[in-house]
Amino acid sequence: MPKRIAAIFAHPDDEVLGCGAVMARHALAGDEVRILILATGLASRGGVPDKAAFERLRADARGAADAVGAGDVVFCDFPDNAMDSVPLLSVIQRIEVFLEAFPAERIYTHHAGDLNIDHRVTHQAVLTACRPLPGAVTREILACEVNSSTEWSPPGSFQPFLPTEFVDVTATLDHKVSALACYKGELRDWPHPRSLEGVRALARWRGAQSGFDAAEAFVTVRRVG
Repeated sequence: MPKRIAAIFAHPDDEVLGCGAVMARHALAGDEVRILILATGLASRGGVPDKAAFERLRADARGAADAVGAGDVVFCDFPDNAMDSVPLLSVIQRIEVFLEAFPAERIYTHHAGDLNIDHRVTHQAVLTACRPLPGAVTREILACEVNSSTEWSPPGSFQPFLPTEFVDVTATLDHKVSALACYKGELRDWPHPRSLEGVRALARWRGAQSGFDAAEAFVTVRRVG
């Protein structure tokens, strides 16, 4: 039976880096996939981005969603790299609105130990919005790793990313790479981890850890049977 799958992330491109190949796998299996992006993704870059820059980034995100087979992308306007400056309740309530319209059985989101503050706020807000109350629809929450944030957390500062689940994405890794290529302004040259080569290298390494040609890795935050 098809499932409703939500990807809830801080910035445009996080969703592809974290679970792009798995989203494509869900879509090919007939599941309904939707994406919620909470922060603008531009304001911390210096200067004041104009409206056209925001529209280009959102167009990139829609193209990436198409590449992995996601049905819709919902955008919010929380401040980039400053989500800790707004009340956590505001973020929680926005996620609740999204999930009221799309009651997802499985959610992919950020890991609690990421270096980026917006990622950590998003993780906390998702857990709060998805409290395991009687009648709750969400049965699974999986935390992703995001290149150039998760692996950059210094030892001892935050919770390390120690995968508990590996998903074979050999058949859908190219979907992820195609989706990431939509984000031309977000890509970097190798050996930066947020390069196309870096994305493939991580997928191959996670595959080597789990017996696949390529894999995406996750921490199981909650699974209710």
